[in-house]
Formats: sequence, C-alpha cells, structure tokens
Amino acid sequence: MAVEIVLPRLGWTMEEGTLVEWLKKDGDPVKAGEVLFTVESDKAVNEVESFDDGVLRIPPDSPPPGSTLPVGTLLAYILQPGEALPAGRVASAPAAAAAAPAAATPASTASRRHGPAISPRARRLALQLGVDWSQLRGSGQSGRIAERDIQAASRAPKVSPLARRMAQEAGVDLGALAAQKPGTRLQRQDVEAALAAQPAAGEAVPLSSLRRIIAQRLSESSRTTASVTLFAEADASELVALRQRFKEALAPRQQRVPTYNDLFLKLTALALAEHPEINASWQGDAIQVHPQIDIGMAVDTEGGLLVPVLRQVDRLSLQELAAQSAALAEGARTRRLKPDQLQGATFTVTNLGMYNIDAFTPIIDLPQCAILGLGRIALRPAVHQGQVVPRHQVVLSLSFDHRVVDGGPAARFLDAVRQYVEQPHLWLAR
Repeated sequence: MAVEIVLPRLGWTMEEGTLVEWLKKDGDPVKAGEVLFTVESDKAVNEVESFDDGVLRIPPDSPPPGSTLPVGTLLAYILQPGEALPAGRVASAPAAAAAAPAAATPASTASRRHGPAISPRARRLALQLGVDWSQLRGSGQSGRIAERDIQAASRAPKVSPLARRMAQEAGVDLGALAAQKPGTRLQRQDVEAALAAQPAAGEAVPLSSLRRIIAQRLSESSRTTASVTLFAEADASELVALRQRFKEALAPRQQRVPTYNDLFLKLTALALAEHPEINASWQGDAIQVHPQIDIGMAVDTEGGLLVPVLRQVDRLSLQELAAQSAALAEGARTRRLKPDQLQGATFTVTNLGMYNIDAFTPIIDLPQCAILGLGRIALRPAVHQGQVVPRHQVVLSLSFDHRVVDGGPAARFLDAVRQYVEQPHLWLAR
C-alpha cells in the first residue's frame, strides 16, 4: 500500500517549511532510519528519516527543492516493488525501482494533502508545460484548477514559491525581473540579486521566518509579562583567575577549556538548585516549578537569535558542559539543530560581554519565569581589602516575571549568583 511522504511539522509553531534537498532519488530503495530529505524550518535545517522499508517515488509534479510549502504538503510516496503510483500520479518507473527489494517510509507524518484540487486533464497539461500548479487558485467549480488556469500560468513568469514570496514581501516586480531572464525559472538567488542591485537608501529587507518568530515571541513577552529587571555588580577577579588555571592545566593536555559562558552557566544552575522558585514558568492558571534545570543558551547567528537548550546543567561536569555548549553553539550557527534541542528550557542565560556591553535589560523567553543577562568582564577601580585597586567586575542583569515570583526571592537568587561568581572555587568544587 502506498504511503504518503508529506512535509512534517517539526515544532509547535511551524506552519510551513522549505524543502532543501532530497538525499534519495526517485526509485531508490531505502531502509527504515535512512535520511530521505532535509527541511528548513524557522529555526533549523532538519533531516527527515524513514520509518519503514520500501521504494521512494517522487512524482514529476512534486514541489522542487527550494520550495516553501505548508505543513502537510504531499512530496512523494513509499511503494512496494512493482506497486504503481496512486491514481492521478503518472510517472515512468525507474529501472532501480523494479529491482529494489524493499525501501523506505517517511520520518514524520501526516497523511492528508494540503493544497488545491486539480482535474486530471489539467494535471497532465501542467506536466507538459512545466507548470507548478501547487500555488495556483482554480477558476473551476469549487475552486478546482482547470486547463485554462494551467494555460494562463504557463504564460506567466516562472517563479519558485520561495522566490515569489520573497518578491512579494520586498516589492520586487517579477514581470520586469522575468523580462531580464527570458525562458528561465526565477529562483531565490535571482530575487536576492535584484534586491542587492536596488539603492541602499530606503531599502526594505524582507522578514525571514526566524525574524518573524523572534518578533512575535518577544512582542508577546513584552505584552503579557510583568517584567522587572534587577542589576548587581560582581567582582569576577577569582573567576578570571580560575579560568586562567583551567587554561594552563587543560590546554597542554588537548582538553577543552571551559569558556566564561560555561562557568556562568554552571554557577547559575547551582544557584537555581538553591532557589527553585526561579526555575519556574507561568501556566495561566498555575505556576509550574520544574524539577530539572534545563538552561537556554542564547546564540547570535547570521539568521537571528537562537536559544539551544542544555539539559540538567547542575548535574554536568564542567568538561561535559563545555563540550555540549560548544556543540550546540556550532549547531545553532550552521542551522543543524533538531527541534527538541531548541525547546523546553526552564531558564535562559544571555551574554553580550563579548561585544563590550556592560549591562542591558534582557527580555523573558515565555513561558519561563526569568532570564539572566551577562555583561563584559572589565577592569574597574574597586575597594578591595580597604584599598582602591583595579579588579575585574561584571554586571549581572536579572529580568523576572513578577506574576510568578516577587522581588525578594528574585533578589536573593541574583545575590546568590553574585556570591558564586565572586568565589567560584567554593561552589564548583562541591
């Protein structure tokens, strides 16, 4: 029996995704667990695996790589050897499919197609004329796509769905662009080139999916939380000395040296263990205190801010923490994280110290209760043992939701973090 392969939903907020590439070809035999294709969601590029064995069949009118499609869009089928494509799908069976033993099935799955209805004759005409009908609106009965719709579309500029959407958002004239490239199908890079050629003054930059999600979430946080920010300055001289000792001991042995961010993450986790009311979230009619300390680590990427999650940070050794944080940061920058690596944080740490920022007001990542901001570690005059001397100082910024926790508990938590930063060896040795 034919099994439909559809564009999977890879996160609760995902409504559409971009088909990046097929890693198997039409007619290839595939096994359960093999990767079939990759999909770019609003946050990451994800590999979609097969669940079963079978033969992969990608119909000729299937959306091409680069297309941005609604969740649930039909992409291909898994068939058994010798099995024909379902009615309405016409394609010659590749030789590889006939000899294939058993092949694959999709890795995610919804079995219902989202898209317009089309008559069989219109479908055949679309194949002949090379028209992508998946984005057309039909003029026939009940909105069904008819032959006249295909003929009209064949005279229109040929544009990939992603390029069309980018052009609409940026105000690019597709007719004029198509006239410059007669006979070619306009792709994303064509629209990007047209945008780059426009004058910089008053330039409109189209919103990416990630930027749109960031805007929605942060706007929601500002509207719904009773946010308050507390600031505390900590003497980080001992922390600086401790990291220097780590470098001297670990670097010659080719072992990973914890970054300052790793040290702050570990100390924050220890403070959360002592102040569990901060490791909580607002649930509308209840406050949920989380048993695990899973900290989101804000990472600046070319596409926008991503927050991968480190699990059970209080239980990780510094070496484990350093290795995991480095892997997550690299995965975020290359958009290779899985959806579950970006979800479920109970608290977030964001660090702008590397950009020479002293202090800032971080925005709470809903539904979390609080977020800790880290400024730069800088030498400043300070009173130490009765003398004014240069000391390494850092400003800690805690934004918290006053609906969930009051100022007193939040202040005690921030003060605990300050104490841990000032005497890190006492707490990291426990």
